Amino acid sequence: MVPLDARLASFKSITGAIMDRHKAIVLAITMLAGGISGARQADAQTFRTYRCADGTQFIVGFYDYDKRAFLQIDGEPVTLAKRLTLSGARYSGAGVTLKIGKTGATTVKHLKRPVTACAVIERPQL
Repeated sequence: MVPLDARLASFKSITGAIMDRHKAIVLAITMLAGGISGARQADAQTFRTYRCADGTQFIVGFYDYDKRAFLQIDGEPVTLAKRLTLSGARYSGAGVTLKIGKTGATTVKHLKRPVTACAVIERPQL
């Protein structure tokens, strides 16, 4: 017969190993969940609505991970590639050119219309 102290020591070592494994699994799940929620914050985006002097209105979206501008103009989606410029930003594609100066002055040219000045429409506070 095995002495009681030996059986107790064996039982404690088995339960200790099971608890250590359980703690490792819980820690791994917690770290994985934290990594997934942290990745969601990387999807930073900016949307602005503009009204132009000729009555044109459009929405433009920018994403941190993408150099393009995503426009909704005349009810149609248009993706504009970023172009080389000396100051500010210039985007063009599909017959649309959007220029945003360093000071924030914005112009748009689309279809066969002339270049027109545009301003951001401020959203009302909720």
